Amino acid sequence: MMKTILAGVLFGLALVAPVQAQTVNAGTYNVEGTNLDGSAYNGTATITLTSETTCAIEWNTGAVTSNGICMLYDNAFAAAYVLEDAVGLIVYQVKADGSLEGAWTISGKDGSGSEILTPQ
Repeated sequence: MMKTILAGVLFGLALVAPVQAQTVNAGTYNVEGTNLDGSAYNGTATITLTSETTCAIEWNTGAVTSNGICMLYDNAFAAAYVLEDAVGLIVYQVKADGSLEGAWTISGKDGSGSEILTPQ
């Protein structure tokens, strides 16, 4: 009986709690990340919205520029990109402060790197 009451209370709280929609804004972001070997990199990324849920993204990290497409789904933000001859994928979590925190990988490589985008 107690489990049923507790479940009902939790369900009721979920209904009255405000729904907070996550969004990703167009603009320039500071990039801080780690490569597959653990070394650090930084730079900028520019996001250009192409619809309510899709965008184009360009990273400039050191002498390397890569371009990709991106998509927002709930609080997940994913991008696919080309880096030299390889295809890469990064999945970010959209944070309440507008930053994006994620992990990435490149086809044909082992492991993953990490990256944080912070709005400028």
